[in-house]
Amino acid sequence: MSEENKAVVRRLVEDILNAANLGIVDDLVSPDFVDHEEFPGLPPGREGLEQSISVFRNAFPDMRITIEDEMVAEGDRVAFHLTWRGTHRGKFMGIAPTERPVEFTSTDIVRVEEGRLAEHWGSANTFAMMQQLGVIEEHAI
Repeated sequence: MSEENKAVVRRLVEDILNAANLGIVDDLVSPDFVDHEEFPGLPPGREGLEQSISVFRNAFPDMRITIEDEMVAEGDRVAFHLTWRGTHRGKFMGIAPTERPVEFTSTDIVRVEEGRLAEHWGSANTFAMMQQLGVIEEHAI
């Protein structure tokens, strides 16, 4: 079961996030999907997930997400660490394109049910991304 659940996460990253193949979201994500890290201003659930992917792909069309380290699976949960890399070429959260590259990380846990993503918890370093976009000034500590 653990290896099957890791394969679901790999498909999420490679086929949906990196390839922007939203046509398989219904196959890979449960209709009752719950995202505990919802994107501000977007609807909850599977629809919000699809829209957040579109927002990122439009703002960072060359976005590439890499699974770092080894995924850890226990029961119906999979934990993983991602690095997001891309160039800001479209409007993002009201920020006009800057043409700046960004690189930030996230740590995520998903619950897989019957071969589909059922629930997501995550913590992305959006502070670092906003610094790289020039929205937040970098200060020495």
